[in-house]
Amino acid sequence: MADFVYTSAKAKLAKADLDGDTVDLRSKLCMSNTTADTDQDAATLSGITTIDEYDGSGYTEIDFAGVVVSQDDPNNRAEIQANAGSYGATVGVGTRQWVGHLYYVFIDGTPANDYPVAWVDETPGDGNGGALNFTPNAEGLVQIT
Repeated sequence: MADFVYTSAKAKLAKADLDGDTVDLRSKLCMSNTTADTDQDAATLSGITTIDEYDGSGYTEIDFAGVVVSQDDPNNRAEIQANAGSYGATVGVGTRQWVGHLYYVFIDGTPANDYPVAWVDETPGDGNGGALNFTPNAEGLVQIT
């Protein structure tokens, strides 16, 4: 599946209900049984049939710092950018390989309230006991055209 912005996040942007500069943006690393890469119309995390969050020891989701929205005039898009983060300092092998990142807005930790923003494919991989650092694309975590 290709990278995408969830339909509900696009609607929130159009209604000015999503301010990328002030939200608590986080990322879950998802494994190969996820439907987060196909449930594009999910309005909340509970609307995703199967998140299949990575289950290797030492894994934690990323709580992004330095989230800002910028306007990229040459490419006619907006970009949501953030500082690098880590899924853990010592991440062990999971039961399946990871396949992508589920970016979402944390409201209160309840799947019925937290909502997805974007899905970004990742080269399938697995923890090996080392640090699992994540550096966002120089063009932004999310690109909105």
